[in-house]
Amino acid sequence: MDSLTQIILGAAVGEAVLGRKVGYKAILYGAIAGTIPDLDIFASYFTDTISALAIHRGFTHSIVFSVLFAPIFGWLVSRYESYKNFKGWSWLFFWALITHPMLDAHTTWGTQLFWPLDLRLAFKTIFVIDPLYTLPFLVFLILAMCQKRTSQKRRLYNGIGLTISTAYLALTFILKDVALTQFEDELLMQNINYKDIDTRPSPLNTILWNANVETKNAYLLGTYSFFDTKDITFETYPKNHELLGDLIKNEKVKRMIAISEGWYTINKIDDQLYFNDLRFGLLSMAPQSQNFVFKYLIEVDPSGNVSFIEQEKTQRDGKQLMLDLWQRVKGN
Repeated sequence: MDSLTQIILGAAVGEAVLGRKVGYKAILYGAIAGTIPDLDIFASYFTDTISALAIHRGFTHSIVFSVLFAPIFGWLVSRYESYKNFKGWSWLFFWALITHPMLDAHTTWGTQLFWPLDLRLAFKTIFVIDPLYTLPFLVFLILAMCQKRTSQKRRLYNGIGLTISTAYLALTFILKDVALTQFEDELLMQNINYKDIDTRPSPLNTILWNANVETKNAYLLGTYSFFDTKDITFETYPKNHELLGDLIKNEKVKRMIAISEGWYTINKIDDQLYFNDLRFGLLSMAPQSQNFVFKYLIEVDPSGNVSFIEQEKTQRDGKQLMLDLWQRVKGN
């Protein structure tokens, strides 16, 4: 999830664990702990694109990391804070650290919660920024902060915020199941034979859902809103995997395919190959758009070394997508 949401979650967890004993400092340290796992993004400054993608939401988003570093952070804080309870601080850091990847596991990218196992947990029920999750949570956290440390209302407001946010996460599973059923029914009605289907919510909401459908030679991309009154239509995107040629044997290419979980297409434009990660959809809702959120130029230098260069996204792309989404959310 986005940084603000993780800060709010960490702060609320810190308050729940140690708020009565240390007051606002529990919120402060909880917020700090809630951002620590995302420091893995700095890996992109020291390594190549593929390695950075593999590292992101890996070790720092695992149970192992939380177990190892919670007592370290707890010990450091207990050394200079007036509240010297090592166990209490360690418990705060553990829960603030572990709830971060637990929340991220609901997004499309997911987390390696069980690192070092090569398993990425991704429920794909919520977008990385969802105002319906974050804003109510923020309101009740602010209300809690306005109360005295020992006030029952402080714990009540914080508890309501945690309860509402958790209930919303649970609701997203139901919404995903309903959307999946709609996609499956439509594919059956259109007599489309498919190998696999992958669904996820569109940006900023859980009303409009996207589906990637794998067939033998192509992927079908479709959208469904709970306000739709017409049948679902699917856009066809040829896989074009054969365009990779001998590059399919390259280790970096294999790693990129594994990272995309096999949901990718290849485009050839002006004799250059592009790798499109389909899991995160398109930046445009125009028919047959090739403007994927994550699109990489495949470069091969004279010595045969392969590198993936992420294509930049512009503010104009984002603004147009928001306008398109707003229209599509309201129904087809």
